[in-house]
Amino acid sequence: MKILRMLATATILSAIVALSAQAQGTRPGAPVTPPVRPTATTATGTTPANVAVPDSKIAFVDTEAFGDEKAGIARFVAALRTVQREFKPKQDEMLLIQTKLQQLAKDIDTLSKSAVVDPKSIQAKQDEGARLEREFKYKKEDYDATMQKRYREIVGPVSNDIGRELDVFATQHGITLVLDVSKLVPAILSAKNEMDITVPFIAYYNAKNPATAAAAPR
Repeated sequence: MKILRMLATATILSAIVALSAQAQGTRPGAPVTPPVRPTATTATGTTPANVAVPDSKIAFVDTEAFGDEKAGIARFVAALRTVQREFKPKQDEMLLIQTKLQQLAKDIDTLSKSAVVDPKSIQAKQDEGARLEREFKYKKEDYDATMQKRYREIVGPVSNDIGRELDVFATQHGITLVLDVSKLVPAILSAKNEMDITVPFIAYYNAKNPATAAAAPR
C-alpha cells in the first residue's frame, strides 16, 4: 500500500542524520603490526633453538572515544563538526520532506475513514506522496555521495594522521600490537586496565597536534 511505502521511505532519514553512522566510511585507527607468524618446527615438533621468538606486548585502544565531544581527539572532533555544519542544510531539507510524507500518510488515512470518501482527494495526496518519495530518494543519493566525499576530504587526513601517531606512540612504549577494543568487546573475556591506552594516547595526540578549525578546500 502506498501509505506504508511512504512511511518506510520516510524512516530512512533516521539512519543518515547521525554523521558518524554514515560515515560511516573513515574510522580513525593505527596501521596494525601483522601478528607474528608461527615459527618453523622440526620433525619432532619442537622449536629449533636458533629461531628467535620476538617479545610482544599487546594494548587496546577505543577508537570510538576519539570522537567524544569533551574527552576525544580535538582535531578529529573539529573535523567532524566541520562536516556536520556543512551538511546541516541538506539534513534539514530531507527532514522537511520526511515531515510532509508523514502528514500525507495521516491525511490519506483520515480521508479513507471519513463518512464520505473522496477518491479524487485521496488520489491527489497519493500522487503528491509519490512525488515527494522521488524527491527524497534523489536528495538522499546526492547527500550520501557528496557527504562521503567531503568526509574523506576533511576527516580522512586527520584519521590517517591519528593512525600514524598511534603507531609512533606504540613504538615509543614498546607495544607490538594495538587492537581496537570497540570492535572486539564481545571477544574479550578478561584484560588488565593497564592494557587500555586510549586516554594516554588521546592526551599525547592532543598535546602534539592542537585542534584546527581549517577545513579542506572544496
